[in-house]
Amino acid sequence: MILKINVISILLGIALFTAGCTKEKKSEPVDYVNPYMGNISHLLVPTYPTIHLTNSFLRVYPQRHDYTGDLLHGLPVVVTSHRGSSAFNLSPVAGIPDNFRSVYDYSYDLEEITPYDYSVFLDEQGIDIKMAVSHQSALYQISFPKKESASLVVNTANGSLKWDGKAITGFQQLQNNTRVFIYLEPEIKPQNVTLPDGEGLITRETKLTGENVAMVMHFNNLWNPLNIRYGISFIDASQASRNVKREIADFDIDKLRTKGRKTWNKALGKLKIKGGTLDQKSVFYTSLYRTYERPVCISEDGRYFSAFDGEVHSDKGVPFYTDDWIWDTYRATHPLRVLIEPEMEEDIIRSFLRMAEQMDHFWMPTFPEITGDSRRMNSNHGVATVIDAYRKGLTGFDLKKAYQACKNAITEKTLAPWSAKPAGELDRFYQEHGYIPALKDDEEEYIPEVHSFERRQPVAVTLGTAYDEWCLAQIAQELNYREQYMHFIDRALNYRHLFHPQTHFFHPRDSAGLFIEPFDYVFSGGQGARQYYGENNAWVYRWDVPHNVKDLIDMMGGPEAFDENLDSMFAAPLGKSKYSFYAQLPDHTGNVGQFSMANEPSLHIPYLYNYAGTPWKTQKRIRNLLNQWFRNDLMGVPGDEDGGGMSAFVVFSQLGFYPVSPGLPVYNIGSPVFAESEVKLGNGHTFRVETENYDPDHKFIQSATLNGESWEKPWFSHEELMQGGILKLTMGKYPNKYWGARRTYAPPSFKWNETP
Repeated sequence: MILKINVISILLGIALFTAGCTKEKKSEPVDYVNPYMGNISHLLVPTYPTIHLTNSFLRVYPQRHDYTGDLLHGLPVVVTSHRGSSAFNLSPVAGIPDNFRSVYDYSYDLEEITPYDYSVFLDEQGIDIKMAVSHQSALYQISFPKKESASLVVNTANGSLKWDGKAITGFQQLQNNTRVFIYLEPEIKPQNVTLPDGEGLITRETKLTGENVAMVMHFNNLWNPLNIRYGISFIDASQASRNVKREIADFDIDKLRTKGRKTWNKALGKLKIKGGTLDQKSVFYTSLYRTYERPVCISEDGRYFSAFDGEVHSDKGVPFYTDDWIWDTYRATHPLRVLIEPEMEEDIIRSFLRMAEQMDHFWMPTFPEITGDSRRMNSNHGVATVIDAYRKGLTGFDLKKAYQACKNAITEKTLAPWSAKPAGELDRFYQEHGYIPALKDDEEEYIPEVHSFERRQPVAVTLGTAYDEWCLAQIAQELNYREQYMHFIDRALNYRHLFHPQTHFFHPRDSAGLFIEPFDYVFSGGQGARQYYGENNAWVYRWDVPHNVKDLIDMMGGPEAFDENLDSMFAAPLGKSKYSFYAQLPDHTGNVGQFSMANEPSLHIPYLYNYAGTPWKTQKRIRNLLNQWFRNDLMGVPGDEDGGGMSAFVVFSQLGFYPVSPGLPVYNIGSPVFAESEVKLGNGHTFRVETENYDPDHKFIQSATLNGESWEKPWFSHEELMQGGILKLTMGKYPNKYWGARRTYAPPSFKWNETP
């Protein structure tokens, strides 16, 4: 009996030891990424479980109605936008049907997705699918049931396909005369290639062109998995062939997976964290993974097709990037890239300048996509990416040329949202009066530049343009253009024209200068509040002066009033039922009171308490927002993530600091989620945030040191960060309301250096 007990004890000890080792086993950064996070939207567009390598133009995700969709629509080949459907589809078929369909819908199970590979089981067909990606090519491994005939249908919704005896080549037509080309090669040559109806044997001379065309490759007696490699190109099919042969020399899917995993770990490993829960680590690395989804490099062997002029260009050794929604990515995604991918950020800005040169007008782009600049949203925030990068030491682009492109975009192009037209009557009014005039409810729109659905958005445009002109002034200062600096620094105060002195909101005015009355700061403005604001209501745009928070505080009556107004935002009720509120304001989700965590104009707002002498409220609010709205689950993203725009806010905020005002090279301190974090900077230095007295519930800063020196300010400069070193924060369960509270400790506003 004693022997048995001892044996049992030994075995139990071994089991406990093994379990402990398993629990302590360290995962690599990519293992924390959950591509499913946010795949079910709270209301509008969800995230997509995208398989891709960092900033690569080959991006893939399962084609289904949404995450809960019961059927896969074929196997995807490439998505040309993070919200697009797949260009080309593959449909494996087991057995011999009477007729083949162009694309098959599959019942599926056992789906697994990582950033670099994909697997799924097509249960009714009994087919196992594995897939791995490279930058411009990918490899599918398809395991059919044994002793079954096997076929593969290749489809394009609108384009052309051709079989050359070894591979299928072709293209799919996109918008704006843009085409995506394919070269798809099976490892085993098919017995024959036919049309879907089985008739008409396809030969080298057969070329199919039109809508929803397809070819079927037939294979018999496949005892081993069928491997298929393919490359894509925006230049031509020959380049697609070169891309796949350069990146995937053989048909070894395990080798490709290993390479992709290494690529992701190298990128994600530039930020290291210790402490925190498994879910917090997953939220962090998943958010960082999302920031590498856009923009994408479309250079192919030193050439690229530009939809901005419809031509193929030499990149002259500088990679060309596009698909960047600057309206939201300027806020945090670009500033994050300045820190950890500075060479890429310089190449991106140089790409913007190439786009400006290639378009009909030398205007900085606003929403550059694969198919050209869609000019979506409002304002021209490319100027912010330029000055923020330059002020932070990135000088590998022509600042004079950038200034001219930005200036032209703001002064020559109309300021009307979602429009690429030249400036008109609305813009002349703005130049003369310093604000965009609003229409009353009973007035009909007559300005031809104004989008019929998006409307004028006069408050949003006035505030956004004031910030853009502040950015222009900063570039003029760097170039020592004194006269232009004085012109634009004065116009950077144009937001004052819409500030209501009694209500302390930014309030639309008509062309006579009268405030629009009656007015409701929650619901006036129609669908999406677009008649006056844009996607968000007046409560969010109340704080849209990131370049001059000090002045906003003064206009509201001082720090105490500013602080109370911030508090009131988070406490204000929706004002109607959720059904009615979101029916009118579907982008204004992720609510805490009237604050919207789900839309990018809100991202800086929780940090504004630092300017009012109550940084403990920033610490509380940031931690609460992260816990409430960003979770490691299917609904873990509160709104339209936009391929990195919102995720960069999460990355910065979990690290413990945030760039409130791109163009001012400073960072506001929040409340770090992790015990330690490390940022590997592009200059070779390392910046660390360390906490003492760490506990998940300890969200409040008690004291701080920067490189061993006592630190009382709730902010630090980019220069201090780039020198490397350690920001050490002593944390506690209850707030220290004195740390960082002096008004003289508030972060800088408006001016960084003296005027030239």
